[in-house]
Amino acid sequence: MVQIPNQPAPPSPAQRSVPTSADVARLAGVSRATVSYVLNNTSAVRISEPTRRRVHDAAKELGYVPHAAARSLRAGHSRLVLMPAPHVPANPLYSAFIYEVQWALSRLDYTVVQYGSIGLHGDEAARAWAELRPVAVIVPGAGLGPKGVAVLKRSGARAVVTMGPEPVEGAHGMLLDHHEVGRVAGAHLVARGRRRIGVVVPAERGLSIYSGPRLDGVRQAVQDTDATVTELPLAYEEKAAAELAGRWRSLGLDAVFGYNDEYAMLLTRALQDEGITVPDQTAVIGADDLMLGRLLRPRLSTVHMELPAGRDLADLVDRVVRDPGGVPETNQVLGFRVEHRESS
Repeated sequence: MVQIPNQPAPPSPAQRSVPTSADVARLAGVSRATVSYVLNNTSAVRISEPTRRRVHDAAKELGYVPHAAARSLRAGHSRLVLMPAPHVPANPLYSAFIYEVQWALSRLDYTVVQYGSIGLHGDEAARAWAELRPVAVIVPGAGLGPKGVAVLKRSGARAVVTMGPEPVEGAHGMLLDHHEVGRVAGAHLVARGRRRIGVVVPAERGLSIYSGPRLDGVRQAVQDTDATVTELPLAYEEKAAAELAGRWRSLGLDAVFGYNDEYAMLLTRALQDEGITVPDQTAVIGADDLMLGRLLRPRLSTVHMELPAGRDLADLVDRVVRDPGGVPETNQVLGFRVEHRESS
C-alpha cells in the first residue's frame, strides 16, 4: 500500500505575506518607481493613463496599499492632519464647516483624522496628539497654550491652527468673536423696541466659553438704553424648557436671545405650549441660521455668521506645511448680520 504524503495546508490569511510594491510592479509589468509615482499621485512625473490603470488594477488585485510610515519617511513629514473632537456636541453649522474642511484637505492629498480627546485638556491633550506625529493640528475651542504648541512643533507638526476667542502664541489663529454674536442679537431686540431681554445660558458643560461672551455682548448692546438683561440658565431638555416657560410671566420679559437656534427653538416651543405668543408677548432670536429655524412657525429670527470657507482653512494648512517658517497669522473669521423673520 503506497502512502501519500500529507499535503501542506494552504497558508492562513495571517501567514500570507503582505503584498509589496515589488509585487505590484511585477504584476503590472512596470518598475517599482512607477508604482510609487502612480499610487502617490506624483505630479512631477508624467505617467500614461494605460500604465496608471495597470498599476491600480494590480494593486487592487493584490490588496496592496501604500505604507503611510514609509511615505512619510520619503517626504520628510507625514500627510496626517489631526482634528481633535470638540468637548461639547457639535451643532449642525460647525459640523458642516468641519466636513468642508476635511473634504478640502483630502483634495490636497492630506489624511484627516478626528481625535477623541475626552478627558484630556490643554497641554496634556497636546502631548497625546503629538504621539501620532501629525503634520498639522486644527484645534477647536480654547485650552491649548504656548507650551502645547511647542510640544506639537517639536514632534513634527508644521502647522498648528487654533479656532477660538483668543490667539495662542506660536499658533496660527482663526478667531471666533462670540461676543459680537450677542451684541448683534441684543442690538436687534433693542431696535425692535424690546426692553426686558432674557439671554439663555446653556447649562451643558463646556459651552460657557461661547455663552459667556454672548451674554456679555447682549449686555454691551443695551448700555446707554433703559433695557435690562436677565440671565436664563437652561438645559437642552424639554422638561427644563417647560419649567422655564412656566415661570415666564413672573419674569416679565418681552424678548429673549436663545444663545443659538437650537435653544431658541426649544424655548419657543415651550413658550407656545404655555400660551405665550411669539413675537407679540415675547420676541425670540437665535444664532447660526439653521434651516430648521426657517421651518418653525413663526419663522425664527437669527444671527447669521459668516464662517470661512473650508477650503480657505485647508489652503492655510497646506501653505504652512510647505513653508513652516513664516510668522503665525491671526484672522478674524466671523462676520455677522441679523436675519429678521417673524419671531422678533
